[in-house]
Amino acid sequence: MAEAAVLFSTLRTAGGHLFGRATLNAPASLNALSLAMVDALDAQLVQWAADAQVAGVLLDAAGDKAFCAGGDVVSLYRSIRATPAGQVPAEAAAFFEREYRLDHRIHCYPKPLLCWGHGIVMGGGIGLLAGASHRVATPKTRLAMPEIGIGLYPDVGGSWLLPRLPGGTGLFLALTGASINAADARFAGLADTVLRHEDRGALLEAIAAARWQGERDADGAQLSHLLDTLAAGVELPASPLHAHLARIGEVIGHDRLADIAPRLIALAGDADPWLAQAGAAFAKGSPTSAALGFELQRRAKHLSLAEVFRLEWNASVGCCRHHDFAEGVRALLVDKDRNPRWQPATLDAVTPALIEAHLQAPQAGAHPLADLA
Repeated sequence: MAEAAVLFSTLRTAGGHLFGRATLNAPASLNALSLAMVDALDAQLVQWAADAQVAGVLLDAAGDKAFCAGGDVVSLYRSIRATPAGQVPAEAAAFFEREYRLDHRIHCYPKPLLCWGHGIVMGGGIGLLAGASHRVATPKTRLAMPEIGIGLYPDVGGSWLLPRLPGGTGLFLALTGASINAADARFAGLADTVLRHEDRGALLEAIAAARWQGERDADGAQLSHLLDTLAAGVELPASPLHAHLARIGEVIGHDRLADIAPRLIALAGDADPWLAQAGAAFAKGSPTSAALGFELQRRAKHLSLAEVFRLEWNASVGCCRHHDFAEGVRALLVDKDRNPRWQPATLDAVTPALIEAHLQAPQAGAHPLADLA
């Protein structure tokens, strides 16, 4: 009998309260999120939120390589290919609705929720991490939102989250898909604490030995204290995001995407390998994705988190109705020729009408995320 893709257990603590533990359990796929995983996790979080005996939740993952490498985009690709051109695949519409509903629940969770973001944390993995009340990275954490390389954009609330990063770094990360480490995550506010991965067992023991009150603020403060105690003496790697903050600010500025683009492309020839890789990734990425991500960050400045998730749902199903998302997944993960044929092929050819077509709701009636507040 196959093991469940998400494992659930509870940890009994000294005072009698419980801590829920949810473990993503698909290490062979780097814990990529399937719809079944999303549904199982969301349902259990609802149950734990309503259980007065549960004081908090720990979300982690099996394996030593990844917390979560993103959504199961190959399954989305198959659903797009099985749907007539220009129509929204039912599977994709359902996946994005329920994934964003889960992400929103984590942001608004009524109890302390600790996310252990070890190893690869990309795309949908950042969606799970970002809203947790206590976000842990490890010295081997690598975070990225590399959707520009597959014809998507930084979703899962990324349009709301990334503009809040310092010095234009959020737009830089969206346009380049650059990978950042634990020190970068602390600097940018994407992680709260850095612990050694081998100290996860000690954290579980400390949680079990503590007396919890069943009150969010008090229990959250106590959990923060436990994390701070374990974090003492942990050495952080150098932070390229911090080191290049001024340079990133010069490249991004406050300009139009048409003005930013040549400066990003020029980075591909930079002497610094991290900057050079970022510039090369932008140059190779989908022009439509770049324009869509840019526009979403612009609009999200004036929207609530719930409004952003509704707009992102429109955008994501819009990507399923248009060319580049399926083509990007094909090139990177299906045929693996790494030669996507973007349409349009250049940023100049991406029209405002094309971006607006991605952002329009594909159906009349109530939005599937209308109840989020």
